This record gives sequence, C-alpha cells and structure tokens, in this order.
Amino acid sequence: MGTDSASRLRKRRVMRRKDARRLLEEAAILLGGAQPATVEQAEFDGTIVYVLDGAAHLARAGSILFPTLTCPHLGGLSSVVVDMGAIPHVCNGADVMAPGVVEVRGDFEEGDLVVVRDERHGKALAVGRALKSSEGISLTDKGKVVENLHYVGDKLWKAIG
Repeated sequence: MGTDSASRLRKRRVMRRKDARRLLEEAAILLGGAQPATVEQAEFDGTIVYVLDGAAHLARAGSILFPTLTCPHLGGLSSVVVDMGAIPHVCNGADVMAPGVVEVRGDFEEGDLVVVRDERHGKALAVGRALKSSEGISLTDKGKVVENLHYVGDKLWKAIG
C-alpha cells in the first residue's frame, strides 16, 4: 500500500502536529505503539480517513475510531471467528449474528472493537463493535453480537485498497 492507494480520498491534507499527536494517543492501542512520520487526514463518503506514512490505516465514522482492514496492526485486536455460511453476509455489510460465531479469541467488553475473521483461513473480513462482551457472545445463541463498521468490499475498502 503506497501513497497512490489512498488517491480516491478527498480533501487530503497533512494534519497539524498537535492534532496528529492527539490522534496517535487516541489510537495507540489500535496501532500497537507505531509512530508514523507523517499523518494525513482525508475524507471519503462521510468518513474521515487517516493516512499514516502514505497508507490508510485508521478511519472515523461518527465518534468511532477504528482500524481499516489494511492496517498492519489488526492482530492486536480480539477476534470473533465466523463460520463459512456467515461470510457472504458479513462481506455484504450485515452485522454478525450469534449463530454464525464459532470462536471468540481474546477478552473484550461490550463496545470494544473486534476483528471478524473466517474460520478456514483466519482472514480479517470486517472490523466491528462488540454488542456483547466476549463472555456474553460465548453464552448466547441468538441475536446480533457485533455491529459491522467496515468490511471487505465496502466503499472504503475499495477506495483504499
């Protein structure tokens, strides 16, 4: 992912040092402590995208800051693993439902960010916000458990990929 990868983003500009520092402090857990040399802010379809060292690694939708699927630090987040039948739904933007979950990796609370992965290869399919804790997801067998924020094939993924 080079500088051209985020070329479809509008209003791209280098962030002021103070604003960049504040963003990096907020995103420290999501970035695994990485300290990029350049931090740019851009806009795409109502979402603010943060371009770190030429690659779109973070996005903000409303008040939720989340890593993009191209962020190299996704492995630092807990995961919800879904069965093969859930994959087409998740990749069309559907929220994750309890019956599709086959495994929960890591501990998290309701409202935390999680990566949705497929059971066969462990590939990241989506980034979402947990609607239940890791324990709550393990104990339930019905209803929504993860709100889908960004998924493979969505407009943001196509713009930065």
